[in-house]
Amino acid sequence: MKIAVCVKQVPDTWAEKKLKDGSGILDRESVEGVMNELDEYAVEEALKITEADGGGEVVVVSMGPERAGEAVRKALSMGADSGIHLVDDGLVGSDSVATSYALAKVLDGRGFDLIIFGSESTDARMSVVPAMVAERLGLAQLTFANKVEVSGGNVTIDRVTDNGLETITAATPAIVSVVEKINEPRYPSFKGIMAAKKKPVETLSAGDAGLDASQVGIAAAWSLVDSFAARPPKAAGVIVQDEGNGGVAIADFLSAQKLI
Repeated sequence: MKIAVCVKQVPDTWAEKKLKDGSGILDRESVEGVMNELDEYAVEEALKITEADGGGEVVVVSMGPERAGEAVRKALSMGADSGIHLVDDGLVGSDSVATSYALAKVLDGRGFDLIIFGSESTDARMSVVPAMVAERLGLAQLTFANKVEVSGGNVTIDRVTDNGLETITAATPAIVSVVEKINEPRYPSFKGIMAAKKKPVETLSAGDAGLDASQVGIAAAWSLVDSFAARPPKAAGVIVQDEGNGGVAIADFLSAQKLI
């Protein structure tokens, strides 16, 4: 079985994030970049599927600046076999629509049986790219899986919804997105980290991938940040001195805030 796992490098979850003046896009250069935490579950699930199947190939696919290669190498150190890195200055500022277009062009025609995503990226929190890529490639989409089983030419997932547990089956090739409760990602071993340095990573430009330059980048974005302002400093709290009327003072404060 040949599986692609799409991963993204995002700003560290604990970093102070800000937008760039003039463009309104996220400033990624000023903070440490890490592999999107939710994509680690996707990598782990792909590895588990191939291990249970007695073999296979796991290919990591990422779109991002040169430093995003670090996320690809981390996935390789976890056990993936090879990587594909789409990197081009013309991709800067691409929204989810353009990202799905670019990823679909890279993935198309490579013979993948499964394409696995994390449920969302921690910098955007949109959860739409897996479905968009599935639509572009004309593949079945099985999203938000907390259990994945592959048998023969079919893939079956379980997912929890507001109405209970759903079980969905589709023929491969198909696209799956997984949630964080599906597994526990393995920690890269020293041996895996060293081996990752020798694993092949194919680097593609927008031209190499056959992308239409007018369909990607900030100029092609369907949504833009019109204006933004820095968050105001945190205001000082209200101290209530309890002189027998503390309960009333707290109730008055909560009422003024329309909390009660």
